[in-house]
Amino acid sequence: MKKHHIYTMSFASVYPHYVTKAEKKDRTKEEVDEIIRWLTGYSQKRLEVILENKTDFETFFVEAPKLNPYRKLIKGVVCGIRVEDIEEPIMQEIRYLDKMIDELARGKAMEKILRTPD
Repeated sequence: MKKHHIYTMSFASVYPHYVTKAEKKDRTKEEVDEIIRWLTGYSQKRLEVILENKTDFETFFVEAPKLNPYRKLIKGVVCGIRVEDIEEPIMQEIRYLDKMIDELARGKAMEKILRTPD
């Protein structure tokens, strides 16, 4: 199976776009980082090293300390595709992150973005 080109892109090359998208809607880099930490289990210090080292997306998710089990509660459409229906694990993780950043930019409260069971 052929890998998506996004897998080999550095996470650092896309990260500024997440921050810009959030800041355009009066949200913060800190909130973007909080989402990333919630989703992956990375510490802030480790996240900064990943950005510095230009770690690729695949490695970023494969080496994540603890993918949040509640990420499976993320539902909806990103780029015309339902995130819950994506079969490729890495692509699904990328789209979970995209969906959460979209929600942040749309003004959703952090408590709602960071899913927890009812």
